[in-house]
Amino acid sequence: EVQLQASGGGSVEAGGSLTLSCVASGFTYIHAIGWFRQAPGEESEFVSCISSSDGTTLYADSAKDRFTISIDNAKDLVTLQMSGLKPDDAAVYFCAAAEGDCYAETEKRMRMGGYWGQGTQVTVSS
Repeated sequence: EVQLQASGGGSVEAGGSLTLSCVASGFTYIHAIGWFRQAPGEESEFVSCISSSDGTTLYADSAKDRFTISIDNAKDLVTLQMSGLKPDDAAVYFCAAAEGDCYAETEKRMRMGGYWGQGTQVTVSS
């Protein structure tokens, strides 16, 4: 059984940094792990993903140049380092995973048939 455990949310001031972690278990095949976020009253938004096979990454435009996703395959641990945080980054962040590598269609695969962990709250004060 695939399970995802997210942690690391918190409160920071604008311009600050946070690191989110997601521990995955139960995978026996190549998979992509990533992050979505959802602010109150908003649709969920894809943030980033990474391939377990070769570390290929994908970022939403809102995350490029500020967020860095990485994977430790030995621990099946994915981290999302977020810097230069803005009030618009405030949301509940969800860890998600899907079979296969991380590429343009991964967001859809995660939404339609992926695995999801619980959310972790990120608050950014201005």
